[in-house]
Amino acid sequence: MQILHKILVDNEDEQREIVWMSNSGPFHVLIVGGGMAGLTLAVALGRSGLDVVLIDAVDLKDTVAPDFDGRVTAIAYSSWQMLRAIDAWDGMAPQAEPILDIRVTDAAAPVFLNFDHRDLGRDPFGQMVENRHIRGGLIEALEAMPTVSVIAPAKVDRLDREATGAVAHLSDGQQVKASLAIAADGRSSRLREAAGIKTVGHRYNQTGIVTTVEHERPHHGIAHERFLKPGPFAILPLQGNRSSLVWSEEPDVASTILKLDDEAFDQEIARRFGGFMGAVHATGPRFGYPYAVHVAERFADTRLALVGDAAHGIHPIAGQGLNLGWRDVAALAELVTDAARLGLDVGAGDVLDRYDRWRRVDTLTLATVTDSLNALFSNDIAPVRVARDIGVAAVQRMGPLKRFFMEHARGTVGTLPRLLKGEAL
Repeated sequence: MQILHKILVDNEDEQREIVWMSNSGPFHVLIVGGGMAGLTLAVALGRSGLDVVLIDAVDLKDTVAPDFDGRVTAIAYSSWQMLRAIDAWDGMAPQAEPILDIRVTDAAAPVFLNFDHRDLGRDPFGQMVENRHIRGGLIEALEAMPTVSVIAPAKVDRLDREATGAVAHLSDGQQVKASLAIAADGRSSRLREAAGIKTVGHRYNQTGIVTTVEHERPHHGIAHERFLKPGPFAILPLQGNRSSLVWSEEPDVASTILKLDDEAFDQEIARRFGGFMGAVHATGPRFGYPYAVHVAERFADTRLALVGDAAHGIHPIAGQGLNLGWRDVAALAELVTDAARLGLDVGAGDVLDRYDRWRRVDTLTLATVTDSLNALFSNDIAPVRVARDIGVAAVQRMGPLKRFFMEHARGTVGTLPRLLKGEAL
């Protein structure tokens, strides 16, 4: 990308660099949204040599701050394979903790599921990494991509889509042209709404309390998923004697808990942990995230594809939200790259139709499964509780069925794009 000139705005309220491009396209792909899905897609396409421009309303450097996003992601094995295949893993690997076992417990009964990674080989189920470190690793990989341009902070006022391409009109007067536009701008996607694509879904009567805890005893790489009446209570291993806590409560209860002083907050954590990890206490900030599910009625439109939260959002009960978005990225990157190598139009209708068909069924299936699991395990009615505990015990005893669930946890079920198998595009 050629730079015409730079203007540095420097005053009490703001310091940023505005980049004006003499090359305004056309690019192969224009990505609106620099979250983890948008960043990953930019890296994957850039590694294939495509001309890509990424636009985000926030300076990407701000997204790696500890208080920007307190969440941690369980990177499934297949997603881990993709991050390694696009050379983005090295930047986040030093902060990663392998998930060696997964233990699922129903608080109302002593039975539990124990998934041991050694039953599937030597590789872990996945890796636990704080979101800010995932972003940092992706940004580091992006900086090595000569065919990827970044405009941030910048706002897209309007996206015009025609039969021949898309044009983004930015608030600073720039116009950026591309064959294909990507909506990676989150759950409340403005590009999705402007395209007239509706969503179906609902809010849950649950809020996730997210924080990091330190504990006396080591976690041994075990991820715990406890099903309590308000919702799942997940203890996810981090480096050292630390774990990420994702604690579901009714919104009013969660609001009260988040306002507790440190001592009272630690007492509430300890009461739910029990004593198996010794003394526990929260470190760092607390965050509250409302739970909801939504799925777009279609994942593509004229010269436009939806990825990540712009296309879907699911209950975090199985820790598959970002992994689902990464499946979008892997599928779309494969289709676009293959079209480009054949000299075809990367934003043509047949490419987008294939993407829509490939991703919508998988997304609807996982959204339904997570919604059903939450309803089942948040139910304290005695007959339901007995039935689910019998089912959990049966899965634990039945080798083939247990293996099927473990493969799902690794993200290795179904027709996988090449990146999710660790193969280059």
